[in-house]
Amino acid sequence: MATTAKVLCAVYTRKSTEEGLDQDFNSLDAQHEACANYIASQKSGGWVMLKDRYDDGGFSGGTLERPAVKRLLDDVRRGLVNTIVVYKIDRLSRSLADFVKLVELFDQYKVTFVSVTQSFNTTTSMGRLTLNILLSFAQFERELGGERVRDKIAASRKRGIWMGGMPALGYDVVERKLVANPQEAALVQEMFSRFAATPSMSTIVKDLRKRGVTSKSWTTAKGVERQGKLITKGAVYKIFSNPVYIGIAAYKGQHYPGEHVGIIDRALWDTVQTHLKDGTPMNKARLAGRGGAPSLLRGLLFSEQGRAFTPGWTRKKNKTYRYYINTDSIKIGKESCDVRRIPAGEIELVVVEKMRGILRSPEVLAHAVREVGSQRPKVEEAHAVGTLQSIDAVWEELFPAEQAKVLHALVERITVRRDGITIQWHEQGLNKLLRDTLAPEQALEAA
Repeated sequence: MATTAKVLCAVYTRKSTEEGLDQDFNSLDAQHEACANYIASQKSGGWVMLKDRYDDGGFSGGTLERPAVKRLLDDVRRGLVNTIVVYKIDRLSRSLADFVKLVELFDQYKVTFVSVTQSFNTTTSMGRLTLNILLSFAQFERELGGERVRDKIAASRKRGIWMGGMPALGYDVVERKLVANPQEAALVQEMFSRFAATPSMSTIVKDLRKRGVTSKSWTTAKGVERQGKLITKGAVYKIFSNPVYIGIAAYKGQHYPGEHVGIIDRALWDTVQTHLKDGTPMNKARLAGRGGAPSLLRGLLFSEQGRAFTPGWTRKKNKTYRYYINTDSIKIGKESCDVRRIPAGEIELVVVEKMRGILRSPEVLAHAVREVGSQRPKVEEAHAVGTLQSIDAVWEELFPAEQAKVLHALVERITVRRDGITIQWHEQGLNKLLRDTLAPEQALEAA
């Protein structure tokens, strides 16, 4: 004989005022009795009322800061409750936002919700439909509220009002307004003046790091301390590009006069912007890869310290010179790394020659073919070896993207040292390359 699973029911009651609670049979008792009777009527469905009572006497329904409701939610999280039964919905909460939070929590722990006087029961399809309608309206209200907040922020930004967030180096927030920090402002002015006179980002960053200068340290409105980090080229570039220093409030690419006072004069700002546009090292790094030639080893080169090398280029006398540059050199300065940059053509030639040497070795290729052949019995060894060797034969005719695909299939990582390089090959690189190469042929045969 099949047994009905028990449904553990918790009864929650609430009264906004303490008036009448000292009576022998008060409002909380009346609510509890009505709920108990309803649970008893569902006995055939396995409903069982928990002995614990969750009564909040003298607490408003406009907040969830109530002892009994907190205890109820803790029991929900502990899996001690299957269904919550109330006399009316507003006993649980009068706030739509709080009600939505509660329903989301109930849904997370598979807990249903019943109001005995309002035919509201999420154990039924109609109850769930009603709940979804309520949640849809709640979602609409949240989105509408979000739009109002965004509109207010946009309007405030246009008026130059500070709207929160981390202030820029050189400023503090006092009574929700940007106020110059004398010590930091002097540092920012020094950066701008030095770069205007001698536009060398590396020299400035090297000196600032030697002096222990860091990015902005600040304390959030919630009291969380955010410590600044040792200054980098990227941080200095952001400082030079931030119009807040000339009294401008920026919002979504638009500039508006700010409420705060600028700490950099317009002439000095314009000089720095001109130097940035003329091609500082930072700009060149950002333009890396636009030199017109492919970077076959992009994403494969690393220093012994694990720092990546990124493609870069420079142009002298109408001739383009490509290289791979250590990212530490870009962020901090050339003194921060053992190997700053490598001529692209030279290292690509070395790696490509070593790779082509593998493709010219019948013994190595035959071993890879036999491994693939164990999974694909129809693969003929001689044909497969010839297919791989043909890659070397037509290498010069391949498009740069095709060459890069072959390289990345075989090479996992290249470590750059002062005295040379170490190439780490993919263990299954040849197998993958062979499968990729044979796939088009097999597709044609199947057709």
